Amino acid sequence: MESPSFPLSTGTDITRLHLYLVSDATGETLSSIAKAAMAQFPDVAALVHVSFMTRTTAQVERALCAAAAAGGVVLYTLVNPELRAAMDQGAAQQKVPAINVLDPVIHALATYLGMPAKSVPGRQHALDAEYFKRIDAMNFTLAHDDGQHPQDLYQADVVILGVSRTSKTPTSIYLANRGLKTANIPVVPNLPLPEQLAELKSPLVVALTTSPDRLVQIRKHRLLTLGEHDRTEYVDQQAVEEELLAARRLFVRSGWPVIDVSRRSIEETAAAILNLYYDRLHLRTEGP
Repeated sequence: MESPSFPLSTGTDITRLHLYLVSDATGETLSSIAKAAMAQFPDVAALVHVSFMTRTTAQVERALCAAAAAGGVVLYTLVNPELRAAMDQGAAQQKVPAINVLDPVIHALATYLGMPAKSVPGRQHALDAEYFKRIDAMNFTLAHDDGQHPQDLYQADVVILGVSRTSKTPTSIYLANRGLKTANIPVVPNLPLPEQLAELKSPLVVALTTSPDRLVQIRKHRLLTLGEHDRTEYVDQQAVEEELLAARRLFVRSGWPVIDVSRRSIEETAAAILNLYYDRLHLRTEGP
């Protein structure tokens, strides 16, 4: 099966690569690794072909034949010994570059821990406690979007604050997918924040901010998609600057960590919050 190419550089000198992804599970891990790796080669157009839920040697052979015909490269995650052997032997015979992307990590961990890895395809996707924790976190996060149900804030792992259009909702959903119950609250000029915020002891409260220019641009685009005019304080440069300044003063006064999202992707913002969350968790666990 063929999937769309990864995002490409806008340059004119493009090298084309047929990239074959073969996994005996859902391919989620493999796809993420491949995308991260190809991001380091902006002048390469990677045409991606996928063979996920690969469970037979015939499927492995088909992928190898296709890669050989196209002069492509195979990236794979196969934990079944028979399938791994078929891939390694077939790749050698057909002279196809084939890389098991998890092998170095698994071997290093096995050596360090002094125990063999369990050869179970898709083990990370098992319906275990962590899976249901993520589902619970997602339900909580969707129910507590945009300041809803503030009486439940004490149940959150993370509470995100910020003025309108600072990526609070997508960041919250990303964190929920990592198993953290996340509520987000808008900071609106002349409107008080929920009184429950002052009583919180367990959740990590994080504030998001951005540059005035960036915020005005995002808000104007938002109004445009809604078919509304932009002659409001919502997108007025001076009003936005004052709104952000007042919000930052509130954040600092409250002692909440502030993350500037001006040049951050959702993933980068979430990673910064996760660092704060786990640092705080470790401090609580280990004590002074």
